[in-house]
Amino acid sequence: MDIFDALSLVGGLCLFLFGMNVMGQSLERRAGSHLRNVLSRLTTGRVTGFLTGLGVTAVIQSSSATTVMVVGFVNSGLMNLRQAINVIMGANVGTTVTAWILSLGSIGGESFILQMLKPTSFTPILALIGICYYMFGKRSKSKDTGMILLGFATLMFGMDAMSDAVADLRHSEAFGNLFVLFENPLLGMLVGAVLTAIIQSSSASVGILQALSVTGKVSYGAAIPIIMGQNIGTCVTAVISCVGARKDAKRAAVVHLLFNVIGTAVWLTVFSLVSYIASPEILGESASSLGIAILHTVFKLLCLALLMPMSNLLEKLVVRLVPDKSDEKKPVAQLDERLLATPPLALENCHAMAVEMAQCAVAALKNGIRSLTDYSPELAQEIRDAEERSDHYEDVLGSYLVKLSACQISDDDSREAAVLLKVIGDFERISDHSVNLLESAEELREKGFAFSAPAQKELAVLCRATNHILDLSLEAFLQNDPSLAAQIEPLEQVIDKLKENMRTSHILRLQQGNCTVETGFVWSDLLTNLERTSDHCSNIAGSILDMAQHNMNIHASLRALHTDNEVYRDAYERYRQEYSLV
Repeated sequence: MDIFDALSLVGGLCLFLFGMNVMGQSLERRAGSHLRNVLSRLTTGRVTGFLTGLGVTAVIQSSSATTVMVVGFVNSGLMNLRQAINVIMGANVGTTVTAWILSLGSIGGESFILQMLKPTSFTPILALIGICYYMFGKRSKSKDTGMILLGFATLMFGMDAMSDAVADLRHSEAFGNLFVLFENPLLGMLVGAVLTAIIQSSSASVGILQALSVTGKVSYGAAIPIIMGQNIGTCVTAVISCVGARKDAKRAAVVHLLFNVIGTAVWLTVFSLVSYIASPEILGESASSLGIAILHTVFKLLCLALLMPMSNLLEKLVVRLVPDKSDEKKPVAQLDERLLATPPLALENCHAMAVEMAQCAVAALKNGIRSLTDYSPELAQEIRDAEERSDHYEDVLGSYLVKLSACQISDDDSREAAVLLKVIGDFERISDHSVNLLESAEELREKGFAFSAPAQKELAVLCRATNHILDLSLEAFLQNDPSLAAQIEPLEQVIDKLKENMRTSHILRLQQGNCTVETGFVWSDLLTNLERTSDHCSNIAGSILDMAQHNMNIHASLRALHTDNEVYRDAYERYRQEYSLV
């Protein structure tokens, strides 16, 4: 093997790793909402969690990526530890898919069908289809499909380049002696663990081993401990990902580490005993690419068979290793940046937090209205605390969504991120208005002001209408329901009219001496805050309609409701009668 073969090996390895990375990221984006829906339906069922982990890992071609996702979910409260254990076990089996795909290169035979099954035959066709999708596709999904095919083609070309570069090593006695050393179980395991820890992908390290198998120097006796060591090396990514995470996220990473370490320790011991006592002849035979794929799968299944029945004991062990702390504070709202590697799931996490923010802001505004008639210091503090939480939610969500928007995400996810950025701003302003209402209530109490009976009656009508539009807005956002959102704009128009009529009534009372100028200032502030609350509800409705219509023009969405829309007119008339001042 000369310098040029070494350069070809390095180039092939780079192409292989790059292709695997591109294909995995494109698969994540292409799966998008489907991947999100699968993970959102997780249950504590052992089989369901296992199949979920297996399926997701088979799709994105990386157990490390799946495990990092799981750590992020647990850290964000989207998944509990028991669910995480089941998913991690599934991920360990799902990662074997890559080795089976790579083993297609070892297919022999002269028939046309068998030749076409070889990657060297169909990869150029996939690359041609992929570049057509990528260059001529208009939608992001078409481009992602193209990148999946191009990533796979690059991966396979890299695999071929590595195999060709090391082919001459079949005549190297020194190389053969090196793999004889690896037949020592501990040394072989250590080499597999270090290599996988460096490239942070057991699938890639298995692929490298398969490429080296073309030399005929890799025996089954050396391949088995190397594969077992790869099982430990792949834990590095998850362990790194849990740094700075919450207790349960650290436990999830430790579960992954224990699962692989215990499985490797037990089966490496069994392997060592069998090879020492029985010395099977097959251990001295040259491993093939297909044989390595089979060994990889069998080992993963043996680990699963050993540890899946003991998953409850594994959970208890992890809880002991990472104990609860008596002084541990309740975590503040946060979004895990680990999930940015999987944008659809990061967006799901954002939506879950936005729901919390929406409920917090709406509750604050309703309490602000209640403070006008039922003031108490406890209620006042509750309103101010809710407003501070809403501010915190907006800060966290806004920063995270900006980072998410900078990632490679689909058009649909990009629109949803933009809509969430708009909506959280409106909910934050609603919480601000709750404090403004509270301050008006406190001013009335401190100065001994009181509204006249007609004014109180009018204010009660406006407050009822505001509570109604808040309920509609919250429900429309929670359900992402355009039909509910369409009901908000006519009510907002009714509230606008109510405000104008109430201002006119106040001027008449002022002229008749039934109201003071000082009380009028408070009255004006109340009307403004309640009417602006309805404006923000209208903005929220417009954002929901934007998402349904796949556009980002909120004003066009709202204008469309007013134009020859019988449903809008009927709703407006119904609200006008329900919230009449007469």
